[in-house]
Amino acid sequence: MPTQLRISPPPDYVLARDACSYGYFLLSPNNWSPASGTFTTTLDLAGRGVGDATTIHITQPGERASHAHLRGRALRVNADRTLTDPDRAELRRLVTRILRLDEPEQIVRDFHKRDPRYAPRAKNTCAGRGRLMRSPTLFEDVIKTVTSCNVTWPSTIIMNRGLCQVLGRRSASELHAFPTAEKVAAARPATLRARCTVGYRDQRIVDLAKMFARGKINEAWLEDPATPDDEVFEALLEWPGIGPYAAANIMQLLGRYARLPLDTESIRHGKAVLGYKGTDRAIMAAIHKHYQPMGAHAFRSYWFELWEFYEAKRGPSWTWERETTGKTFTAALLKELKKEPAPTEAREPRRSPPASRRRAT
Repeated sequence: MPTQLRISPPPDYVLARDACSYGYFLLSPNNWSPASGTFTTTLDLAGRGVGDATTIHITQPGERASHAHLRGRALRVNADRTLTDPDRAELRRLVTRILRLDEPEQIVRDFHKRDPRYAPRAKNTCAGRGRLMRSPTLFEDVIKTVTSCNVTWPSTIIMNRGLCQVLGRRSASELHAFPTAEKVAAARPATLRARCTVGYRDQRIVDLAKMFARGKINEAWLEDPATPDDEVFEALLEWPGIGPYAAANIMQLLGRYARLPLDTESIRHGKAVLGYKGTDRAIMAAIHKHYQPMGAHAFRSYWFELWEFYEAKRGPSWTWERETTGKTFTAALLKELKKEPAPTEAREPRRSPPASRRRAT
């Protein structure tokens, strides 16, 4: 009989809001069903590509008319096969990492004090936001970061689907898990380029996989809060194909939110939402300064503000489908960006920053 688990989340947790909080929920092997409120993914529980993968469906039963009615309700996890006790324990661990269920509630409350726009009592669809979903493993987070650099979002979707279908193990549900580091390390770069369409990233993806597979990555040190952010950032820059943007993004996936991974979307946000003008470099500098008062929560504040902009165009993220909205929303925004005039000097926006910014210390 297929295994079913019950997981108690933090008191403030809402699956629809918090699982659909970062773009990776639209990347294979992940899938969100707006109609049923189900988060589906396929996991390689063995971790080394042994045996079948396991497809799971996560729901939060209850009245979905309002997030307030779902807050803190138990999560139901249905697997497509019977799991052993060790597999059940591993499943719990991976689900906890994906949904950040182990992030202390106090840290989220601290963020809400810094940026009250996302506090639970805020009268908007953003109320209570604080947790950002991620992948079940650091390796998958790193590869997803690499496949999202210097490329359009639809291409990122295609690359991740290809990696899963070509190298990932298949479940009883005929779905594929993200490949393990060992599987990718053993692949030929030409295979990744031809069949997974990763382009110039082929060799660096294999090189990164070899580092993970051979135990050269000290994940415990990277995740230890006692390790200074600057040391983690410098260490990440030593990895193949990891530049400042990718390193900063990996840091937030590690739970280190003080740095901002800024790219062309950030520049668009600086222009369209924050009202900055000037060169790309000047706008990026202004963005860093703008979010500096958020301190250790800078990325959360930046990201949720960016997420709001997407939602204003495409509706709440929990209404997005991977095969429709997921393929188009970034491309549409880029088209809008092209229509904006190219200003010549940087200046502060005319409007005042939100009150939360002014009160931040």
